Amino acid sequence: MTTIQTRYRRRFLIECLFRALKSKGFQLEGTHMTLHDHVERLLCLLTLTYTWCVLVGITLDCPKKAHGRRAWSVVKMGLRELVRSFSRESSRLCDLIHLLVPSQTKSPESVGY
Repeated sequence: MTTIQTRYRRRFLIECLFRALKSKGFQLEGTHMTLHDHVERLLCLLTLTYTWCVLVGITLDCPKKAHGRRAWSVVKMGLRELVRSFSRESSRLCDLIHLLVPSQTKSPESVGY
């Protein structure tokens, strides 16, 4: 893989994070926060939550579109599953929390946005 391809791939992954933080889930801009310390703390929490959503999303089955990619993003699916689990008394919540243990994670290459 060339340097340009590697950089573009990294940029694409960063864009996925920004899209999830801004418009496709977490609505960061809707907070209208301007104080640096507050924004920094919120970004730390949202980054952890984003990671958790990815870890949950890759465990879920998702239908494929005609071109072979997932019909929904792993972030969106993970966020929905976490919201469902927190909003009801769910036995699955313990399993979802267990995904945060480092030995349970997969390599970033296996996520497949």
